[in-house]
Amino acid sequence: MNIVITGATSGIGKQLAIDYGAQGHVVWGIGRNEAQLAELAAHGIHTESVDLLNREQTLAWGNRFDSVDLAILSAGSCEYIDMPNFDSALLARVMRINVETMGHSIEALLPALRRASRPHLVGIGSSAAYLPLPRAEAYGASKAAVAYLIETLRITLSPEQIDVSLVCPGFVKTPLTDKNDFAMPMRISVEQASRAIRRGIDKRQAEIHFPKRFTYILKTLSLLPRGIWKRIGMKMIKGS
Repeated sequence: MNIVITGATSGIGKQLAIDYGAQGHVVWGIGRNEAQLAELAAHGIHTESVDLLNREQTLAWGNRFDSVDLAILSAGSCEYIDMPNFDSALLARVMRINVETMGHSIEALLPALRRASRPHLVGIGSSAAYLPLPRAEAYGASKAAVAYLIETLRITLSPEQIDVSLVCPGFVKTPLTDKNDFAMPMRISVEQASRAIRRGIDKRQAEIHFPKRFTYILKTLSLLPRGIWKRIGMKMIKGS
């Protein structure tokens, strides 16, 4: 397969690029970290530095592809808001990195996906979108937007036979989560995350979520009345 992975210089995106490359696929890893791009190139992965926040640059990059069988949009970031100081600049920054870059990437890669025989578009979201969580006002909102975007594209691209999957990981050990200053229950390795995602992609699952013990707990809690969850959330704040 011809595979394009954004956010390939760190975390889940990097591991997916390495693993797909090891399977013999033609992989393009996209990122901004030159040292990490060089490391990917040493694995035989095609690399390119693209500023996904720049729409024109992203569209020009996407036009270079004849066809893309699998596009995995993994670029993203995480920052937390510590109340009572609400930081609108932080909110805007996280929304741009997590949502706007995905929009640019989709617009850039759709023509190449349409030229593939069995195309598949995959967006990396987060299980944080299942529930409103303290401090995650920006990150959770961005991942909720990603979920809505990907789930809607699953409907609107269906007539073109383009499969669309949403990935909702729990806690995965990456340079991003290493910065967290709170407990991360059931955190898994990036290798485990890559295996789960690749299995889900092979099955062309609509939603790929893991680890199941953790994500099913969140899914169950999301069914609670909002008033009950608000009280639980307040206890989480008091206990922090």
